[in-house]
Amino acid sequence: MSLNNLIADAYDRLKKRVRRSELIYSHYYTEKLGLPIFFKCENLQRTGSFKIRGALNFMTAQPREMLKNGVITASAGNHAQGVAFSADLLGVAATVYMPEITPPQKVQATRDYGAEVVLTGRNFDEACEASLKAQKLSGALFVHPFDDELVMAGQGTIALEILEELPDLRNLIIPVGGGGLIAGMAVALREKAPHVRIIGVESVAAPSMSASFAAGKPLEKPVRVTLADGIAVKRPGAKTVPIICDLVDEIVQVEEEDIALAIVSLLEKTKMLVEGAGAVPLASVLHKKIGGLSGKTVCLLSGGNIDVKTIAQVVERGLLAAGRYLKLTVELDDHPGALATLAENIAATRANIFHITHDRRSKSLAIGRTDVSLELETRGYEHIREVTDFLEGKGYKLSVE
Repeated sequence: MSLNNLIADAYDRLKKRVRRSELIYSHYYTEKLGLPIFFKCENLQRTGSFKIRGALNFMTAQPREMLKNGVITASAGNHAQGVAFSADLLGVAATVYMPEITPPQKVQATRDYGAEVVLTGRNFDEACEASLKAQKLSGALFVHPFDDELVMAGQGTIALEILEELPDLRNLIIPVGGGGLIAGMAVALREKAPHVRIIGVESVAAPSMSASFAAGKPLEKPVRVTLADGIAVKRPGAKTVPIICDLVDEIVQVEEEDIALAIVSLLEKTKMLVEGAGAVPLASVLHKKIGGLSGKTVCLLSGGNIDVKTIAQVVERGLLAAGRYLKLTVELDDHPGALATLAENIAATRANIFHITHDRRSKSLAIGRTDVSLELETRGYEHIREVTDFLEGKGYKLSVE
């Protein structure tokens, strides 16, 4: 059966089992970018990610006999939850191998759906290798996170939903890791809307798909720590890459700072919480990684599973990148009133102090001098320059982090 037929079957199979996620028009980003921007909100999906579609489609398409020994998989988090939820729904056992660096929120969420979680390996690929070894011993059915036609078909149903609501779509921007999402969606789009420009986005910290796309075959590339952990794959799929090379228009990359800024921007402007992998499409548009965009453009927000600790780190990093947060050290005379005078001068610049510390013990300080470390809330890079210029004009010796 062709992948197009599998996608049509998946659409019928899943329409009463998964959420038809919202397609939202963004007035703010449309005005900011001069481009009609829509968001397909898979971050609002059950389990918090599009991955439930592929996992549930794969498992519900299996004869019951194939599920008798349970299912097993490897995942950085979102596929894990999709498999765990689907297994619980179907009443079968599930074991999930996850990298040791997986955010605790994703680990706990997977356990909450009833799956057994095994933490192993430094990244997805090492966890996947361990899960395949375990599968041979257990006889459980392996549910691949991306390199399977039924999984791709499940993900492809997102494209059908978008086209039903937005038939005059011009551009679709999709996160890309192993390739199951963009491959399934590309197949659906090329049959029904061949005019649509399809762009994949990955993090520069996990560049395997862009390398594979350029080479025309799957290539392995090292993976660094990234906010977009959901698309951090060393080697994309043997089945997905040929489809992507044939049907996708281009693959672009975004920096970690771009991803942080996109997460913070979505929180502020749309009140939506999106994980790093889900924010890369917007990051690519905000930071002009894609040339020649025109017409109605959909950014796929693929997931919203981000833990609280990461949110705090991302918000701080995003504020720093946007010039909304300034960390600096000022050297002062260590006498009464010096700190109060510094605070008055900062107040004169309309910056807000929200953290301050003293250090009198540094070997580099002369006797009678002290370092004061400050964290300030600012309004942007121009305001930062105003603050530093004003303080330097008052004779303060500054060190900006």
